[in-house]
Parts: sequence; structure tokens; C-alpha cells
Amino acid sequence: MKQTIFVTLNTLISFVAGFILWYGVFGSADKGTIAYTMYEGGPLVVILIMILFMLVAFVVERFLSLRVAKGKSSVQVFFKNLIGHLQNNDYESALAACDKQRGTTANVLRAGIERYMRVKDDDSMDMEKKVAATQSAIEEANALEGPLLERNLIALSTIASIATMVGLLGTTIGMIRAFSATGHTTGGVIDAQALARGISEALVNTAGGLASGILGIFFYNFFVNKVDAFNYTTDEASYEIIQMLKAKEHNK
Repeated sequence: MKQTIFVTLNTLISFVAGFILWYGVFGSADKGTIAYTMYEGGPLVVILIMILFMLVAFVVERFLSLRVAKGKSSVQVFFKNLIGHLQNNDYESALAACDKQRGTTANVLRAGIERYMRVKDDDSMDMEKKVAATQSAIEEANALEGPLLERNLIALSTIASIATMVGLLGTTIGMIRAFSATGHTTGGVIDAQALARGISEALVNTAGGLASGILGIFFYNFFVNKVDAFNYTTDEASYEIIQMLKAKEHNK
């Protein structure tokens, strides 16, 4: 529900801001300026500005979310301390370290340690079942954390595609108007102002669409790489924990 509200508010606010910027700011600028040229790009500029603002909002949201997912301190330092607690059979301190660190990796490992604490003294379960139960808890926690890391990545990819298409649509409309101006002459003279307006509209929409599209693709790939790095770190840490607990059970 919160995600739906965020997307809806982002869309509405971006549209209103885009319209105000296009009509109120660009429309009142002096002729011949870049701002007025943006105004001559036509109403589709509002959509392009809206898309750009939405893109910025999603990028900021992803930066903040991934910063939280990283945890409060270095993952390497946290994992080293966690291993020390587990080797000393100090499971409560291990859970406390996870609670202090927070973040994706800590949350996943906490789920596994907590499950192991429940089953480690269960005589009805053998070593394989205890390890399997712990691994299952880690996988379940990882399945919950994964979507939080990947949230809004599809939105970034979609924005990149839509921005390019909207820019292309504006280009097509502008060129239609430009060629239309060449078909209507006064005394055999083409209306240069109408021709220039059509070409200007085409170029403004092309530039706007490409700018948002390029930024969308860049940040999509940037965050995908970040998420992959998070997943790799979590999987590696989970594997180490499972192997350690398996060795503990084997040495009992």
C-alpha cells in the first residue's frame, strides 16, 4: 500500500510540477531564450518533465533504500564479529550483533541463527535436519529481503523506455507540423516561422526523451549491479554460516 501511495503521489506531483514549469516558467520567458524554446516544444514537454521528475524521485528512493540495506557498519567487520560469537556459542550476542547492524545481510543471517537456536537442542532431529531447517529459514528471509532491494527497478526501466517513446512521438508531431508549413505558402513563400516552430518542437522533444531515457538506463544498470553485489554478499555470508553450524553439529 505504501508503495502504491508513493508511486501515485510521485506521478501527480511530477505532472503538476511539469505543467507549472512548462506553462508558468517557460511560457513566460522571453522569446529566443532556451526556456521559451522548451515552451515551443509543445504540451508533450509537460510529460517529459514529469517523467524526468519521477525518475529523480525513484533514484533518490533507491539510494536511500540501498543505504539502509547496507547496514550501519561495514559488512566485513560485522561478519567477523558474528563469526566470533558463533564460534564461542554465544548465540544471544550474535543476534544482538545482527540487531545492531541491521540491513539485508544481517536480517537474513539473524533468521538463520534464530532458527538454529530453536532446533539445536532438539534430540528428535539429526544433524542434516537441523542444518536444513536453518538453511530454510535463511532462504525464506532472503526471499523477503530480495523484493525490497529490487523495488522500483522495473519503474526505472519503464521510464527509460517511455521517455524515448514520448520523445519520438514529439519528434514526429513536430516534423508533421514542419512539413505542413511547407505545404502552405503565401505568394510562393514558405512560412518560415511555422517551419521553425515545427522543427524546434521536434528537436526539443527528441532531446528531452533521450535525456530521460539515457539517465533511466544508466541508473537502472547502476542499481542492478548494486543489488547483485548485495545478493552475492548475503549468499556468501549465508554459506559460511551454514558450513560453520554444520561443523558444530558434526563435532558434537
